Amino acid sequence: SLSLSHTTRGDNISASAGLLSPPLPDRLSHGPDCRDLQMAPSLSQAYSRRWWIAVTAVFENLIFSAVLLGWASLLLMLTNEGFYSHLCTEGRNATGNFTAGRDHDGTWATCVDQAEMLNLGFTVGSFLLSATTLPLGILMDRHGPRIPRLVGSSCFALSCAMIAVASYNPASLSALIFLALSLNGFGGICITFSSLTIPNMFGNLRSTLMSLMIGSYASSAVTFPGIKVVYDAGVPFTVIMFTWAALACVVFLNCIINWPIETFPDPEEGDFVKKVKLNVLALDHKVTGDRFYVHVTAVGQRLSQRSPHGDGTKRFSTEDLGEVAGAKRDDRVPFRKSVCSAIFLWSLVTMGVTQLRLIFYMGAMNKMLEFIVTHGRESDDVLDEANEIVNFYSSIFGILQLLCLVTSPVIGYIMDWKIQENVKCSESRSQGQLKADPSVQKLTNAIRAFVFTNLLLVAFGITCMVNILPLQYLTFVFHTVVRGFIHSACGGIYASVYPTNHFGSLIGLQSLISAVIALLQQPLFILMLGPLAGNPFWVNLGLLGLSSVGFCLPGYLWYQRRQILRGGERTGEGGASEALTGNPEPASSETAA
Repeated sequence: SLSLSHTTRGDNISASAGLLSPPLPDRLSHGPDCRDLQMAPSLSQAYSRRWWIAVTAVFENLIFSAVLLGWASLLLMLTNEGFYSHLCTEGRNATGNFTAGRDHDGTWATCVDQAEMLNLGFTVGSFLLSATTLPLGILMDRHGPRIPRLVGSSCFALSCAMIAVASYNPASLSALIFLALSLNGFGGICITFSSLTIPNMFGNLRSTLMSLMIGSYASSAVTFPGIKVVYDAGVPFTVIMFTWAALACVVFLNCIINWPIETFPDPEEGDFVKKVKLNVLALDHKVTGDRFYVHVTAVGQRLSQRSPHGDGTKRFSTEDLGEVAGAKRDDRVPFRKSVCSAIFLWSLVTMGVTQLRLIFYMGAMNKMLEFIVTHGRESDDVLDEANEIVNFYSSIFGILQLLCLVTSPVIGYIMDWKIQENVKCSESRSQGQLKADPSVQKLTNAIRAFVFTNLLLVAFGITCMVNILPLQYLTFVFHTVVRGFIHSACGGIYASVYPTNHFGSLIGLQSLISAVIALLQQPLFILMLGPLAGNPFWVNLGLLGLSSVGFCLPGYLWYQRRQILRGGERTGEGGASEALTGNPEPASSETAA
């Protein structure tokens, strides 16, 4: 029998019956802990502030996340401020005579050596923007989103301050740009990654909120073009950078006040209500607060639920059935099996090629546009005209990055097409009706998403090879849409066919490998400016041919889907996923219970 005495000491609760579980984890107790010392809110308090957290996260992503993707505008400002202009020597500069890194009219000189050094800084920063997702995911799994966000906002503020300080004496302090851009990339991805857990607090709106988070991340490339407008209006560069650093400190303060230490739980977790919603109703004392609720809930589950595997095996009341089921699922699905699956390997190829294509264009766009105007000529009049056109087009490119906020939900809609209908149909389908399996529908949607995205990538590769300036508007649109689509499509296929507990690690590993492949953009940039004399045609042609490899992933998905439908292969819920990867689909919380 179960007897619970309503006493004034919480310790008597766990001692009043042998059915009760071992002591609760520290994070659920109400004793003094690190949360109290750091002024972090509880999950229930954060849940009550979820709309404030979500709205501010969207704006913070726009202003602080992947701002390096607007490199074209930052490059123009760094060039105007004289970063690495001291490398320009007579005969190699692009604008004529100079003294101590300056032209005859007093402006800073520009040259190929300067462009290569600044592009190297962009390469390092953009590498860290993607490569640190794997260790960052591990950090978030251990400590939640609060610490990465605090670290990210601090690094971002420091990077802005370093750029401002370096601009006072660029001849001596230009080297600081490498450290500053590294901190900028790392801080930006910390802010972005920590935002991806917020949609878990919104239930049915989770997909919409996730699209907004990804869209605001992709649209953050508009920040530097916006800053350049302020810069062109006459505001000093140092004032802009120090102001931006101060705004990053506001992000730090907002995180201190509103973000919890714990990760926002997935709505599909069995203890979501226990962790978040019902905690709002629980009184904050030892008898009727968290500890009382969790103990009684745990005992009730153990007394009323059967074995998670349906084998009739009896369990003692001191066993946590959810933990037992989760441990067995983890044993059945080793992470190395997911990593070695064909879908993941093909996704690495697709994402690596796409990332290289997009990053190279961001770094070389100004030089490409300049070549369209000059066609290799270097007279002063032609170069002045080219500078004006490049300034204008880089501003247009930055403004178009806001399209990501609109286009990212589109790919999410494609990935979710008819999923809910198939979930309802799957509850009443017969043994052979595999077409009603929602996993098969997810594969179908993923095929459509990747084919559509790769077609846009090929179209982008074709238009950027045509030396017609007005056509570059369409090139900008293709670039922006592809950048918003590819990450959502890749995340969608991982969520469809892999266990939930592998999702973050797979995304992190994929981003790391893609970042390594994207490092090739620096030698390609040197090749374009050196042996090819600024003509990007042959580099773009090679990358266009490489882009066709992206169709291998949807081709493989189509082949496997066809095999599944032909053979009628079905292993229960998530049978398509098991057939594709060898991994049984992780059971839902209700099934595990």
